[in-house]
Amino acid sequence: MVEDARFEDGGERPLSLKALDAEDLTVISALVQDAVVPVGEMSYDANKRRFAMLLNRFRWEDVEAAQARGRAVERVQTVLLFDDVIKARSMGVDGRDTETIVSVLALTFEAGPDGTGRVEITLAGDGAIALDVETIDATLKDVTRPYVAPSHKVPTHDA
Repeated sequence: MVEDARFEDGGERPLSLKALDAEDLTVISALVQDAVVPVGEMSYDANKRRFAMLLNRFRWEDVEAAQARGRAVERVQTVLLFDDVIKARSMGVDGRDTETIVSVLALTFEAGPDGTGRVEITLAGDGAIALDVETIDATLKDVTRPYVAPSHKVPTHDA
């Protein structure tokens, strides 16, 4: 019997996910919400048609278990890759200021003709990265062991 994975199934294991459509991308979006990344850890390789980010991802999938066990919430370094990227551009992000840290709020997809479209990475503080893609081809892969979140708190969004 095959059943869908549940959010909490991630538990203690490193995540390795692939998104090939807009629905898949919403799962990755939920997992990278509140991830932080230095601008210097983002790159676009036009020859390989690849956009990559090395995120410090908040482990949303582990919050309930951490709180139930009385342990600290965690972050983990994660690579987020987008392949088949035709064009990448940003707004409100100075690529020369490599030490600036930005926070990811959401990933969205706006469909175009014949499977093409635009992936938008919305950043806190009115920043955004737009990726024109031939098709959705995103990979999320945890690459380090989890570590205690420096704030020791679950991120919140005050209205």
